[in-house]
Amino acid sequence: MKIYKNFNIEKKFKNSAIAIGNFDGFHLGHQKVINQGKKIAKKNNLKFGLLVFQPLPVMFFNKKLKNYRIDSLNQKILSSKKNGLDFLIVKKFDKKFSNISSENFIKKIIFEKLKTKLIFISKNFRFGKNRIGDVRLLKKREVLFKYKTKTIVPFNKKNLIISSTLIRNKIKKGKIEYANTLLGRPWSIEGVVQRGDKRGRTIGFPTCNISLKNYVIPKLGVYSAEIWISNKVKKVGIVNIGYRPTFGQKKLILEVHIFNFNKNLYDKRIKIMLIKFIRGEKKFKNIIELKKQIKKDIKNAK
Repeated sequence: MKIYKNFNIEKKFKNSAIAIGNFDGFHLGHQKVINQGKKIAKKNNLKFGLLVFQPLPVMFFNKKLKNYRIDSLNQKILSSKKNGLDFLIVKKFDKKFSNISSENFIKKIIFEKLKTKLIFISKNFRFGKNRIGDVRLLKKREVLFKYKTKTIVPFNKKNLIISSTLIRNKIKKGKIEYANTLLGRPWSIEGVVQRGDKRGRTIGFPTCNISLKNYVIPKLGVYSAEIWISNKVKKVGIVNIGYRPTFGQKKLILEVHIFNFNKNLYDKRIKIMLIKFIRGEKKFKNIIELKKQIKKDIKNAK
């Protein structure tokens, strides 16, 4: 899969089919769009690619919106590869790009730069300055700019339309198993192991700390998890997400205790896949009570 950071794509990827959107989480609904898009593209002997934006437009327009993403950009790229895309365009969403009119988006980018033949979008897709462009405008300009617009019927599960918004809400409520079902995989957080205060080690449960960065914040508490170390070694453990009220901390952290593992992972990249919510965050009277609870958490996770 070829990755581009602008619209100057190679000739072999012009006159292709392109799905446009945020694709945050690459959930089952996104996978449906891509699978159907690939089939239609293949039937028409076209390459198939994806156009996404970095940062997410909603985060660009709302600078205070920090913890929002389901996936990191790196995860989105890996998901694109796994889903068999021919190419991926990651367009920087900045002030200049946000001011492009919807008409110029179609004329200058879709037609002149990409020469797109098929466009796949959701029914609520909006584009251009002030989000004026929509499906109706795209269809209206089809003949003039020689492309076809395809809208994919949303993926329903138990009468709920699968969306990134729905998944974010489930994660925030600690309904991680439900979120994983909608994603079609365990929700995961990636990051580099940071140096902490080593308090976990002193009480007999060493932990690895990573930053949540722009990830959506799950319900605070303890989760069972699978951990991938440098994408090679798979382990299991428990994850605590919170402020560690027993120690009077004020900084939100994610710390994972890996079962039967005592190697130094500082500066190593790990992927933490949340499996099940075990309990909410709690302040304990003392270290002894905390250690008792951690032992219970480990037993429940196992």
